[in-house]
Amino acid sequence: MTGNATPSRMRKYLLFPELWIAAAALLWFVLFPDQLSFGTSVLVTAIFVMSLDLVLGYAGVVTLGHALFFGFGAYAAGLISIYGWNEPISVAVAASAVGATVALATGPFVLRLRELPLLMVTLALGAIAFEAANKATWLTGGDDGLVGIEFKPVLGLFEWTLSSDTAYVYAVCWLCVCLYIARRIVNSSFGLAVVGVRENFWRMALLGAPVQRHLLRIYVIGGALAALAGALSVETVRFVGLSVLSVDTSIAALVMLVVGGVGRLYGALIGTVAYMLVHHVAAQINPYHWMFVIGALLVAVVMYARGGLLGLAETLAASVTRVRGA
Repeated sequence: MTGNATPSRMRKYLLFPELWIAAAALLWFVLFPDQLSFGTSVLVTAIFVMSLDLVLGYAGVVTLGHALFFGFGAYAAGLISIYGWNEPISVAVAASAVGATVALATGPFVLRLRELPLLMVTLALGAIAFEAANKATWLTGGDDGLVGIEFKPVLGLFEWTLSSDTAYVYAVCWLCVCLYIARRIVNSSFGLAVVGVRENFWRMALLGAPVQRHLLRIYVIGGALAALAGALSVETVRFVGLSVLSVDTSIAALVMLVVGGVGRLYGALIGTVAYMLVHHVAAQINPYHWMFVIGALLVAVVMYARGGLLGLAETLAASVTRVRGA
């Protein structure tokens, strides 16, 4: 009986996507040791895009202001470091709490809106935060950003190095943790209720579901994860500037999500990797016209890949299965 249980348990563990992500990250670490800084940026961005997927893809909250939480988390981590607390894990958790607080404060107002008014208000909130940060130079550093940010070794053992190996492994660990949390949320009864609200808000309300409470909870969770990504970006590069609050940051995350597949969780990861790889290669080839390549990628995905790259892969897999069955 024990002998049969062990292979079954092993198969169960192998189904964990976090293990596959860790394996892929290890492969990148071995094959491209000179690209660890870029890889770290991809991993941190993937957490941010995944947080947007929880809000937009699963809850249906259309927003162009998700960088608000990313930026608050980034500035929180930078300021905490400057004012004397430098332990990276606790700083990341504290910054995540700041993002959750901002989402909790703005959510009751924002989530009463739908469609275009919702889109415009989230865009306005992001613009207000950006301009406030630009004016508050005594706190944010304005255009010059925050400097003098330093963090202690991770767990007191692993120094931050110029080769970015510590930052890379640190980002991999956080991505696996965030993916596990997000996966448990979307597969829970709460996650199903959130999808129900997205599919038919008024029917869920008539059934007695606390729709506003569900939306606020997922909004706060998304804000917390986005702020965590902002904190990680600061910890890995030791700088934070106004761009973290820019609407361009929100738009880029939205494009990555569309490319990978909205409302699929793993689409956020695939879209981030595809977008940033294309951006990285295209910018190296032509640093002035790389946006043409990104635009062509987005148009191709929207027109020919329903459900993003992940949806395209699922369609191709289903076609292969049907051919084999025939």
